[in-house]
Amino acid sequence: MKILQTVKKVPGGLMVIPLLLGAIINTFFGNTLWTAFDGTFTTYLWKSGAMPILAVFIFCNATTINFKRAGVTIYKGVVITVVKVGLGILVGLLCGKLFGETAFLGLSTLAIVGAIANSNGGLYAALAGEYGDATDVGAVSILSINDGPFFTMVALGAAGVAKIPVSVLIGCIVPVIIGCILGNLDEDIRKFCEPGATMLIPFFAFPLGAGLNILNLIKAGAPGILLGVACTLITGIGGYLVYKLLKVDHPEVGAAIGTTAGNAAATPAALAAVDASLLAVAETATAQITAAIIVTAVLCPILVSFLHKVEEKKRTAKIS
Repeated sequence: MKILQTVKKVPGGLMVIPLLLGAIINTFFGNTLWTAFDGTFTTYLWKSGAMPILAVFIFCNATTINFKRAGVTIYKGVVITVVKVGLGILVGLLCGKLFGETAFLGLSTLAIVGAIANSNGGLYAALAGEYGDATDVGAVSILSINDGPFFTMVALGAAGVAKIPVSVLIGCIVPVIIGCILGNLDEDIRKFCEPGATMLIPFFAFPLGAGLNILNLIKAGAPGILLGVACTLITGIGGYLVYKLLKVDHPEVGAAIGTTAGNAAATPAALAAVDASLLAVAETATAQITAAIIVTAVLCPILVSFLHKVEEKKRTAKIS
C-alpha cells in the first residue's frame, strides 16, 4: 500500500491528515480511549506528546541553520510576527469600532483579535519545513511570542498583563540557539538530525489534532467558521504579500501564519478573569475561536500548497 505517497499528495498532507485523524478520534472516542490508556505510551504518543516532539523537530531544524544565515531567521521571525499580530489587532479593533461589541456578524472584538492575532506554531513549523528552509522553521522561535492572550490583552486595553514574560521568550529560543550551535560545530550532528526535520511532522500533528473537538464547529455555527476562513485569508495572504514585497525566499511560507493557535481557545476566559465586562461574550467567543482553530488547520495548508505551486511555476519560467 502506498500510504505515505497518498498522504503527500494532499496539500500539507504530512500535517493535515494526522491532525484530522487525531481530531476525529478525540471527538468520537476520546473520553473512552484516553481514559483507558491514561499514563501509557499510547497517550504520551497520540494525546499529550505534541509539544515535546515539536521541540525536537525545531531543534533538528535548527541544526541545519548556517551561522551565516542566522540573521535571516530572526528577520523572518520578526516580519511574520508583526504581520500576524498587527493584522489581528487592526481587524479586531476596526470591527469593534464600526459595529460595536457584537462586531461583525455576531463576532465580538474579543473573538476576532483572539483568533487572528494568535498563530499555530506547530502548523507553521510543519509547513515551513515542507515548503521553506531551516531559516523559515527557525522563525517560529520569534513567532511563538504571539502564543497566548498577551497581545489580545494589550489590544483590548485589559489591565494586568502588557508584555510577554522573559522566561517564555527565552524558552522558545533556546532549542534553536543550541541546535544551531551544535550543527555548525559538527557537520555529523547536522547530518544526523536532518531527517528529523521531516520525519517528526506527523508525530506531533496527531496529538495536536487530539486536542480538538470537531463538534465545536457546530456549536460555533457560521460565525465561527467565518472567523477561521477570515483568519487564513487575511493573515495568510497578508504574510505572503509582505514576503513578496520584501523579496524573501520562499514567499509562500509567509502564508503559513494564517492559522489560529490551539491554546487561543483559552484567551476569552483569561481576559474575562482580568476584565469582568467581557464575561458576557467570553463563552461565545471561546466556541468561535475553537472553530477557527479547526478551520484554519485545514485551510492554511491548502493555501500554502496553492501558493507554492504558483511560485514554483514562476521559478521554472525564469529558469527556462
